[in-house]
Formats: sequence, C-alpha cells, structure tokens
Amino acid sequence: MTQQISLLKPKSWSVSEVTRYLKDLLESNHNLVDLWVQGEISNTSRPSSGHLYFTLKDASAALRVVMWRSAVARLRFQPQDGDAAEIHGHISIYEVGGQYQLYADQIRPIGEGVLYQAFLQLKAKLEAEGLFDQEHKQPIPTRPRRIGIVTSPTGAALRDMLNTLRRRFPLTEVVLAPTAVQGVEAPPQIVAAIEVLNCLEEVDLILVARGGGSIEDLWAFNDERVARAIYASRAPVISGVGHQTDFTIADFVADLRAATPTAAAELAVPDRVDLLVGIGELRQGLAGSILKITRDRRWALAELTNRLERRSPESRIQRDRQRMDELISRSATSLLNRLRLERSHVLSLAQRIEALNPEAVLKRGYAMISGSDGVAIRKVAQVAPGDRVDARVSDGTFSARVIKDD
Repeated sequence: MTQQISLLKPKSWSVSEVTRYLKDLLESNHNLVDLWVQGEISNTSRPSSGHLYFTLKDASAALRVVMWRSAVARLRFQPQDGDAAEIHGHISIYEVGGQYQLYADQIRPIGEGVLYQAFLQLKAKLEAEGLFDQEHKQPIPTRPRRIGIVTSPTGAALRDMLNTLRRRFPLTEVVLAPTAVQGVEAPPQIVAAIEVLNCLEEVDLILVARGGGSIEDLWAFNDERVARAIYASRAPVISGVGHQTDFTIADFVADLRAATPTAAAELAVPDRVDLLVGIGELRQGLAGSILKITRDRRWALAELTNRLERRSPESRIQRDRQRMDELISRSATSLLNRLRLERSHVLSLAQRIEALNPEAVLKRGYAMISGSDGVAIRKVAQVAPGDRVDARVSDGTFSARVIKDD
C-alpha cells in the first residue's frame, strides 16, 4: 500500500492558541474539575493580596496550588510547610506562565508530612545524644586565613558567598569542596567534602551552604550522616542553608547558624571597613601614647639633666663663684660702710679737737699768759707787781710787766 502525501500544509499554532486549547481540555475533563489531591505542603507564600500559593508534593511529583483570597478567608486552619493535607479544587492552566495548577477551594489536614516527621525524629535523637549541646560549639575565628566552602560549584549561593568574602575581607583564601546539595547523592558527597577540608591543616573555618528551597530540596542537610560529619569536624562550621525561615539538622549541629549563604559569609569574616576604622582609632591612640611617652621621657630627661648639672663640678664652681661674688660685694659694702662710720667719727673728733685748740681760742681775741719760767698763769696770786710775763696771742708773743692793780 502506498502512502499518500498530503498536499495541504499543517496548521501553525501560536503559543497562546496551544495553551488555551490545553486549558479548555483540562477544564472540560470531568475528572479534573472536581477532585481531591493528597500531598505535603511546602513553599507556602502569602502575599499582601491575600491569596495563598504553595506546592503540594509527594515522593515523586509536585503540583502548584493557588487559592484565591475569598476561599482563604473560609479556611478553618492556616496550612504550614510540612503539613500533610487534602486539597479540593480543579485543574487548569496559568496561561501567562504556561503552567498547570490546582485551583483550590478547600483544604483539610491529614497530619504532618512524612518528611517533617522524619526531621523531628532525627532531631530528637541527635539532641538526646548531645550533638546540639552548646558546650561542644567551637569559637569562630575572628580573622580566618583560609575558609573551606562546601556547596554546589554552579549555584548562586557560591557566587554570593565569594562576592561577600571578597568585599568584606579579601585577605582570606577560599578553598572550594564542590558537592551536590540536592538529591540522594548529596549527603555522602557533603560528608566527603567536609572530611577533605578537615585534612587541610590551613583551613580555619568551613561554610556548609546552599540556597533556599522546599523541605525536599533541603533534605540532604537533614541527613544523619551530614550531621555527624559536621559534629566531628576539626574546623568550626557555619551553616547557611536556605532562607531565614528554613531550619535543618545541619543548623542545629553547626557551631554557628546563619540565615542564608550570604549571611554565613558575613559571619565568617570581619568587614574591612570596620577594620580600617579600628586601625585608624588604634593609630590615633598609638600616636597619642607615643606623644605622651615622649613628653614624659623628655620631662624625665630634663629633670635628670638638671640634677646632673646641679651635681657637676662646673656647676659647683659656678655656684662658688657666685657665692664669692656675693661675699666680695657684701665685704665691699661692709667696708665702705665702716669707712663712712670711721670717717664720720674722725671728723667728729677733729671738730672736737679743733674746738679745744688754744690757737682757735687765741684767734677769738684771747691771750695765754705765762711766767718767766714758762708756767701758764691761771690765777692772780701767781704774779706780783713788777713781774715780767709773756703774753701769747694769735699771731705771736710779747712781754709785759705786772703793775699794781688799782
């Protein structure tokens, strides 16, 4: 039998036409317009619009679920990640994204999900063994020289951490231990990466990290093998798994938990801006201390110099010379005063002698009479009439004869 070739060109569909066609098919299928779906809730999102978005998962598949605000207002409980639930609604296609979704109008819980139950059981077991004890936590080095990173080599988490480390503290060397961070092969690879980094003596700190995701995506970090590898690590471990609200077993065992991979990098190293500010403050403090020490030492040196100068022979000679000058000055002053006193006394005596000098008396008109024997005549009884006497006046001597007094 020969096959006939169609002479008509097949119809060309637009994306919108294909999507709308599939949407009509789904919405016309009676099995998909009124159904209940069981699964575990994850990736819950509640935007300001009031609508509810989440993913319903089981061991091998995932289904995107949307619940409008009007239906959310009628819920008797608020679904959380990890809840196992039955969702009622209909299947349709979100045309803008080309994604099929379950548009829910009812949610009823059927207990916690299997994965969340396993998480709680392992957490209780390891906590009872002491793997979470604070006493076992190692201090994080303030300025690590080499940091080991355990994460996917192709993920955005690695790029964010490297950018953060380079910006904050570029002196730190980074060693990457690449590993899968999702799937059944991830736990043994993470364990091997931690052990390899611990064999390097120069690694001061290890970052175990990956970006956000559902509980299934992060399940490798809830593995008991990973938890025990972190607990046994020689180097301190910072965990940065998922987002702010995500918690894994690795977070509880690690020496320090960070909300995100970027936050883990920020906690691992200091900020160079803060270091520069601190260095500037230390420089100012050091300069002030040096200035104070220099000033104190200079003052002490000056004091020692003064003491040495005061005890040196030259200084003593100078003091003795000054003392000698003072003594000479005082002696000269004393001698001068003494001479003045003596001169005054001599003048006084001279005045007294001058006052008693017979010559001075004779100059005032008096005469000194003496007999022929040269004896001064002081009384009338010493002479008789006819006696010759000598009279001495101021300018010479003459003789006279005594006559009878009437």
